[in-house]
Amino acid sequence: MNDMASGATLARSRDNAPNTNDANDANEADVERIVERARVAQHSFEQAGQETLDTAAAAAAWAIMEPQRNRRLADLSVRDTGLGNADDKFRKNQRKTLGLLRDLHGVATTGVIARNEELGIVEIARAVGVVAAITPSTNPAATPANKIINALKCGNAVIVAPSPKGYSSCALLIDFIHAEFAKAGIDPDLVQMLPEPIGKAATAALMKLADLVVATGSQSNVRMAYTSGTPAFGVGAGNVASIVTARAVPDDAARKIAMSKTFDNATSCSSENSVVIENAIYARMLDALSNQGGVLLDAVQKARLQAALWHDGKLSARCTARDAATIAREAGLDDIAAREPKFLMVEETGYGADYPFSGEKLSPVLTVYRSRDVANAIDIVRGIYGYMGAGHSVGVHGADDALAVTLGTQLPVARVIVDQAHCLATGGNFDNGLPFSLSMGCGTWGGNNFSSNLGYRQYLNVTRIAYRIEERVPDVDALLGDYFGRVGR
Repeated sequence: MNDMASGATLARSRDNAPNTNDANDANEADVERIVERARVAQHSFEQAGQETLDTAAAAAAWAIMEPQRNRRLADLSVRDTGLGNADDKFRKNQRKTLGLLRDLHGVATTGVIARNEELGIVEIARAVGVVAAITPSTNPAATPANKIINALKCGNAVIVAPSPKGYSSCALLIDFIHAEFAKAGIDPDLVQMLPEPIGKAATAALMKLADLVVATGSQSNVRMAYTSGTPAFGVGAGNVASIVTARAVPDDAARKIAMSKTFDNATSCSSENSVVIENAIYARMLDALSNQGGVLLDAVQKARLQAALWHDGKLSARCTARDAATIAREAGLDDIAAREPKFLMVEETGYGADYPFSGEKLSPVLTVYRSRDVANAIDIVRGIYGYMGAGHSVGVHGADDALAVTLGTQLPVARVIVDQAHCLATGGNFDNGLPFSLSMGCGTWGGNNFSSNLGYRQYLNVTRIAYRIEERVPDVDALLGDYFGRVGR
């Protein structure tokens, strides 16, 4: 989930940032009481053993996966945020949670978790304590559930600070979790949320009082987390591009790109915002995308769409995460809307602030670039990421192993997604080996301190016991002999 200094950042900051009416904000004393209850519950919980931790994580997972509750959460999420598609959110809630359960199944997260007799090292998993989970309106149930399950699996308590728009969905999710906790005999104070109305002061107080902050959403929230004085994991900016080489099968690549571009009305930070197509396959690829429901706009229509998407440099809430026909009507393109497009396409040649379509759009709008060859495609993507999206990931269709490694070596990305529907693959899928997550680290390129998919390891401390072993002092020539042979002593 993601955005840097861009129109997308401004829009998502506006939609997801805490309420600034601090006069009505929960005061620090309220937050202190919530944290204290969490701390008391967590102190007993972390000592209860692996079975209890697993039970709590399973209870939180079933709270969102149970079909009737999942449907209520999906419908409420779209009703109250106005973002996305309820059926896709239903699928996301189920698949992301099921995948996370798969990743956590049988994993030891408390007590001794590893022994290395040769090195004399024993590793002990320890809880971090109370986790402040900052969550966005784009995934108001799936993201908090993911963080809660990971945190509980590792013996922690969690306090969620949802976006104002996502408050009702998060509150309902926690009600469902507490109902499962009651059945399992788990203390409900292990999972709490800030009271309404959520403002900057309460969120800042929570960050300061917690032991760990995990922030997903607007870059303003991520920056607040990093400057809170508490250890924090935050995510970088999304603005994914995919490269289509001349070796790609157009129909297959178009089907996967369309699936990714339209899922949940492109609320995901992993949804393609741009596709860079090699010249040799350009016309065939545009035809294939059109066959998947894409409609390519002309220059006049593109200008109207730009005016509708951005107001004073900010993404319009009237277009964000809406379906393509609604966006077309908002842009005054009734003839396009009448064609019931799945997504809209615009051609572009540049990138940066003067080319807003090169940035994140949080909507089923796909920017199309033509490249001379693969090397030029890499240059275009590098330029796009120089503007927005560095660190996240890149997609490629029609790549051999050498090209995939080249992309992973030359581009500022933490993931290279080969021949897959990008937004379904980056956060883990059942047909790739990435761990399931809704929060993708972007490394130092994206201003983050991690480049993996956020998972249970970020919710653990590890204590290491070091035993004395037989001394092993290496010979200098064994380590530097090659260097001496090349340059001398």
